Amino acid sequence: MFPYKFGFIGAGNMGFAIMKGLVQSFQPEDIIFYEKNEQRAEDVAAAIGAKKADSGFACADSSWFVVLAVKPQQLGAAVKEIRNGITGKQVLISIAPGVTMEDLKEYFGQDCRVVRAMPNTPALVGEGMTGVCYDPERFSKEEQECIKDFFGSFGKMVLVDEKLINAVVCVSGSSPAYVYLFLEALADSGVKYGLPRKMAYEMAAQAVLGSAKMLLETGQHPGALKDQVCSPGGTTIEAVAALEENGFRNAVMKGCDACYAKCENIR
Repeated sequence: MFPYKFGFIGAGNMGFAIMKGLVQSFQPEDIIFYEKNEQRAEDVAAAIGAKKADSGFACADSSWFVVLAVKPQQLGAAVKEIRNGITGKQVLISIAPGVTMEDLKEYFGQDCRVVRAMPNTPALVGEGMTGVCYDPERFSKEEQECIKDFFGSFGKMVLVDEKLINAVVCVSGSSPAYVYLFLEALADSGVKYGLPRKMAYEMAAQAVLGSAKMLLETGQHPGALKDQVCSPGGTTIEAVAALEENGFRNAVMKGCDACYAKCENIR
């Protein structure tokens, strides 16, 4: 029906990360993309092996699944360019935070079939986490399987109600940035006490990786896992007390509040 299974409008950090995961499960020949920045387009084509489109319209018109991999502020211009290439036969996948399925239908001026998703940048290494919402009644079994394979190619996915997507942005979509801030601060403390910086980053990153894996694989409450590290009268509980005194958990939650508020008012 379409020469390409997936067409990407935009090949920035998130679009590239998803395409990099896709080629682990699909053929590069299944993918076409359009990127306005010519040098960026050349680099992505060389790295992925996917075909560059000459225009957004050509990309959308020739693809079954059209992935809107652009920022919310760029969405209006992108839609204007591809609108005439979208019909009821295609599936739109949007990763723009704060833009609802109804917003997209309004943008396109038609009752499009939309999958709204919030992935994150660890997709680049196959460890992405994506919250996904769509109306299964509007998609064939084959399309639903393809959607599952699409998001599964670069990590894990969970189906959520659309009203929860902004919460997904806070906890998963934006949170790698919070984690990197924590890792940087943790490594800085190691450097302060004499560790070489490269070693400090490696130790901090492995500690976070291992801790996350323990949480996922044991199914234990994070508080219980924290308690296992905090010996009575020991060094760790002393550090935890200092973190609490300085508002560590409150700062994280306030950050998520700011993220959520921005999602709610992004248009």
